[in-house]
Amino acid sequence: MEGKRKVCIIGAGPCGTSALFHFDQISDSSTEVVCYEKSDTWLGLWNFTWMTGTDEFGEPCHGGMYKHLWSNGPKEGLEYPYYTFTDHFGKAIPSFLPRPAMRDYLEGRLVKKSNSELKQYIKWNIAVRYVRYNKKSDDFTVTAEDLKTGHTFDTNFTHVIVAVGIFNSPDKPYFEGIETFPGRIIHSHDFRDATQFKGQRVLVVGAKYSAEDIALQCLKFGAKSIVTSYRSSPMNFKWPVGIEERPLVQKIEGKVVHFLDGSSTEVDSIILSTGYKYKFPFMEENLRLSSSRTFYPAGLYKGSLWLQGGDRKLFYMGIQDQFFSFTMFDAQGLWICRYITDTLPNKPKSCEEMKKEGQKWVQRCKSLKDIHEQIDFQADFIKDLSNGTGYSPDVPKANKFFHKWDSDKRANIVTYRDQQFKSLYSGTETAPCSKPWFQNFDDSIDSFVKG
Repeated sequence: MEGKRKVCIIGAGPCGTSALFHFDQISDSSTEVVCYEKSDTWLGLWNFTWMTGTDEFGEPCHGGMYKHLWSNGPKEGLEYPYYTFTDHFGKAIPSFLPRPAMRDYLEGRLVKKSNSELKQYIKWNIAVRYVRYNKKSDDFTVTAEDLKTGHTFDTNFTHVIVAVGIFNSPDKPYFEGIETFPGRIIHSHDFRDATQFKGQRVLVVGAKYSAEDIALQCLKFGAKSIVTSYRSSPMNFKWPVGIEERPLVQKIEGKVVHFLDGSSTEVDSIILSTGYKYKFPFMEENLRLSSSRTFYPAGLYKGSLWLQGGDRKLFYMGIQDQFFSFTMFDAQGLWICRYITDTLPNKPKSCEEMKKEGQKWVQRCKSLKDIHEQIDFQADFIKDLSNGTGYSPDVPKANKFFHKWDSDKRANIVTYRDQQFKSLYSGTETAPCSKPWFQNFDDSIDSFVKG
């Protein structure tokens, strides 16, 4: 393999396809790229499936999308600088998109802006079983299984990019007496349709984005009441009638849930919106990232290059907590491509220099005090990633949209999706919503675009 690079991308979600897109843009004849995707389509979590638990092959279901999901961040903060929403839809649209429209936009970028047919580089229904580094030959052996045939095979690569995401291994806490609960208990990963909870009293355990959205979804689609339960601090929104917050669950006795403040209530269903674990069991131990959810996991340079093994030829994408999401993945994918193809303008640093720089980011991350500091931290991270790669310097300026987004949510959690923004790149003003989000039950692309 000397003189030639062979890159394995694991996963064809928004992260993996961004890396694939930029390899295609760079068009380096010395680099061969292969992407393994365990499903039969790309864009990962943005696909809806009715299945929960395991899929048709007995593999854990990767996706956790549910019906009637709308983006919970303004599209202007997620917009590709070289492929705007106006480019894709041909007109101004509202700032918050239903899932089908967002997926359509993501696919449009891959199809219309790539130099070649990107799907030719993807091997479908291939599950990676193990990745190990070979010190003697300075490469990786990737063991994979063709899920349709059951055939297992090994392939050697010079570089590996792990792009499987962080929202696929549910974290399920135990509460005393939960086994006595007679109703339905699910993790948010298995939440598929809020109409299933119509007329019910629902407990949502958690205080992050999924808990917030699922509580609103359940109320929107007819739940009788929702109680959310927080571990450390409440969300403190101005909730509509029908939603209230309480401290952490202390114990459960049948249908009665007791909380740490001494209060109790009866519920019919429990939804655990308790997050996910960072799980990469297919990676050799010294290649395996282990972290809790954070804006900058330790052990990485540029939040991407793994420094604990693999001779600086292993990369992780999209493992940060996210505001910018798509543009962060895109900037990350471009930096990784330029690093691998040796097209960065700056001289590569020593491993020790990389570790010191990474640690500075980790320490700054630990000092962040509130959501506004977190937003600006991620903007600075993208700015640092983009330095010298040719990625748009305007992307970090989208932090202003997320500051406004948080203010809108604090003002009214029900109406924040009805607010308007203006594109950084096209200058297009957001089209007004045809209906307020809370009253809009049609998430089809046609209805959304036509208004």
